[in-house]
Amino acid sequence: MREAKRIFRLTLTVLLFLTFGVMAQNQHGYIGAKKCGMCHRSAKSGKQYQIWKSSKHSNAYKTLLTKKANDISMKQDGKKAIENEKCLVCHASGYNVDKSLLGKHFKIEDGVQCETCHGPGSDYKSMKVMKNREQAVAAGLKLYDNPKELCVKCHNEKSPTYKEFNFEEMWAKVKHFKPAKK
Repeated sequence: MREAKRIFRLTLTVLLFLTFGVMAQNQHGYIGAKKCGMCHRSAKSGKQYQIWKSSKHSNAYKTLLTKKANDISMKQDGKKAIENEKCLVCHASGYNVDKSLLGKHFKIEDGVQCETCHGPGSDYKSMKVMKNREQAVAAGLKLYDNPKELCVKCHNEKSPTYKEFNFEEMWAKVKHFKPAKK
């Protein structure tokens, strides 16, 4: 009986290891906006990095460092804004991701980054994958037929500092070149 329990525990341990090992392999890692910008900064690619860098999205995390943000967060939840998931969800990429999935170029301080909208890029970052849209999507790239649906997940009345959100006006400021489908 003791031997059967030992074999059972060993089998269970191996199964758990294999299960969680496979799950970990299927999680895409974050590379950070600067890494995305290595390829997505030219006119040919639509200058996505410059568009992001000059947008409020690139400074979204920094707003959480202000007295106003801390006052709102402390009043609502008793936490600093940079420690409050209700704030971070709309102001930072990768805030709730296992550190092992964050690449060396990734910085939470870079705010709402490329990967907030397009998904973690570790598995679709290579030129070979990015040149094939289907392959890139299979590797984790997220694309949207209706970007407004994504934007209003943060730009909505749930925010304590919400101001009317005119999607068309704001989209004109952040939209970027969309490569042709292959």
